[in-house]
Amino acid sequence: MSALTLAVAALGAAWLVHTVWMVRRLRTARRDPLTGLWTRDAFTRRARRLLRHRHAVVLLADVDHFKQVNDTHGHAAGDALLAATAARLTHAVGHDGTVGRLGGDEFAAVFIDRDHTAPERLDTLARILARPVDGAPQVHTTVSLGWVRAADHHGEELPGLLRRADEAMYAAKRSSSLVHRARLGRLLASVAGHRPGRRGAA
Repeated sequence: MSALTLAVAALGAAWLVHTVWMVRRLRTARRDPLTGLWTRDAFTRRARRLLRHRHAVVLLADVDHFKQVNDTHGHAAGDALLAATAARLTHAVGHDGTVGRLGGDEFAAVFIDRDHTAPERLDTLARILARPVDGAPQVHTTVSLGWVRAADHHGEELPGLLRRADEAMYAAKRSSSLVHRARLGRLLASVAGHRPGRRGAA
């Protein structure tokens, strides 16, 4: 084998190692190091694709009293709570959805509600999220959930739907319920309000 052939082979091997390293770095940059969830930009790309589906639901989740958990049990406990919340959200959303950590103790998800059971699924999820962290029964709190069906606001893109889910999430924090659905769009609310036997929007 000539020196030139050996040099070319060595260069090819070095380039392959560099490429693998770069791919891993890019993949890591798109993942939150604590929870393993998508970071905001990576989540946004996946969420926009899912919103093309007519049964897409946008969800916003915020851990209640998170500072109190940190102050009482320490930052390691707070990190464990965030990791547990992320894992439970990921499991609930399933393979058809995506979950991202927007920052701090706030998470977002988009999933496909093919069987129209989102209210029941999210009520169950709220109870699951309130369970203690595995192996640390003293570490637990509730998580407020706000959600919106993309079909209720036809043509609205992800930023607007996230704002609506955010408003619903804060409404959940102010109420006795941990889950709150965003209001219907004006046109849909008007139609619902004029149906026989209905007094107002759903």
